[in-house]
Amino acid sequence: MDAPVNTVIWFRRDLRLTDHPALDAAVAAAVRSGGRVLALFIADPRLTIPSGSNRLDHLRACLEALAADGVPLVVRRGDPAAVLAEIVAGIGASAVYCSVDFGPYGRRRDDRVADRLRADGCDLHAVDSPYVLPPGTVRKGDGSPFKVFTPFSRVWAQTALSHAPGERCRPGDVPWLTSVDHEGIASGIGEAVGRTAALPVAGERAAAERLKHFVRHHLRTYHEVRNLPAADATSRLSADLKFGVVHPRQLLAVAAHHPGEGARVFRNELCWRDFYADVLWHRPETARHEFDDRMASMHHDTGAEADRRFEAWRTGTTGYPFIDAGMRQLLAEGWMHNRVRMAVASFLVKDLHLDWRRGARWFMKELVDGDLASNQHGWQWTAGTGTDAAPYFRVFNPITQGRKFDPDGTYIRRYLPELAHLDTNHVHQPWLAPPTLLDAPGRATYPPPIVEHLAERDEALARYREVRADGG
Repeated sequence: MDAPVNTVIWFRRDLRLTDHPALDAAVAAAVRSGGRVLALFIADPRLTIPSGSNRLDHLRACLEALAADGVPLVVRRGDPAAVLAEIVAGIGASAVYCSVDFGPYGRRRDDRVADRLRADGCDLHAVDSPYVLPPGTVRKGDGSPFKVFTPFSRVWAQTALSHAPGERCRPGDVPWLTSVDHEGIASGIGEAVGRTAALPVAGERAAAERLKHFVRHHLRTYHEVRNLPAADATSRLSADLKFGVVHPRQLLAVAAHHPGEGARVFRNELCWRDFYADVLWHRPETARHEFDDRMASMHHDTGAEADRRFEAWRTGTTGYPFIDAGMRQLLAEGWMHNRVRMAVASFLVKDLHLDWRRGARWFMKELVDGDLASNQHGWQWTAGTGTDAAPYFRVFNPITQGRKFDPDGTYIRRYLPELAHLDTNHVHQPWLAPPTLLDAPGRATYPPPIVEHLAERDEALARYREVRADGG
């Protein structure tokens, strides 16, 4: 009879028990041979050091929730290849299971890990992915990748909707290996420093409650209210998807039981997530460089004045209330409504003429749901350097965006208390309010606009036209 074989389930962006094929495979392999399963999370400095405190704190909370659900997590810090080699040798494991990482760094790391383990007689099995359809699988008829979302979404829908989620693993039935020393979750991840944002409750159970609330109250009308930040009518599941406490297959399965335009638009948002991951998989350099090579020569402002404007944008003190409300929401919650993300990104790039990478880096530092593919390509879409077919002339007006999507100013007043006393007309353009309304004793002052939008719009379009003329 063969000796028992231990396995390792290497948790990464899949911190859940439901619909987890890699976990199921690790358990099945161990049970077949009478072995045990080690649950491992590795705090990789290449990923944790660039992460902002919001994301690290939420990661820690997700790991704690997974442990509270009955998973005896071993947390180690260090280079994954070295950590896994030590673990495998220590417990005599013959296989390590994980979900596939399609990111540029993750692909290189996993190749290195596989080579190291193979040399020690252990196999790395990468199973499933954090996406509905793995990046690289949705292609045109000739086998080439899609560069535009709409045709991608048509092909995606033909397959994605048929993928049903798997069952929930019951941790009490798993033969866990619990004799391995580790640092503990808080020590392994490190303590958050300087975090002030009010983050969402973490973990699989909290995500299930968010999903239930969204379906009950907002899914049916999602197509009508998703662009209204004051309504708070989006799913708020982006951080749960980021850390894999829920899989998008689960969300699609729930939406399938609710026919209507709201569910269709919600499915479309999940498709956008897959699309941007697919773009990054085919073009990994676009995490840092323009997807549209012609736009690489775009002139961006630099120097002391550019830095001053960036600081005003970062702190929500540009003098444009809808923009500032979004940036204050980011500082307060580590999250921002998607409609507002587009508006503040457009303002940074096309009103302040700053490099989209500056904004993308700030978002990745502050966002609890910061996802490389979605963040970088969302910024490129707005900046006119990305996958959109004809984007360069799209310049969001920061005033009309507010009037259209926050018509009564509720969102603005929520995050800019210094404007809460203004009427609906003046809350969008406080510089037009009588001085007596703005300069009352004891009331916080609100700055005038740092730029004049129409003039900066003309300047932005002139720069885009110049690049397009030079680039052909």
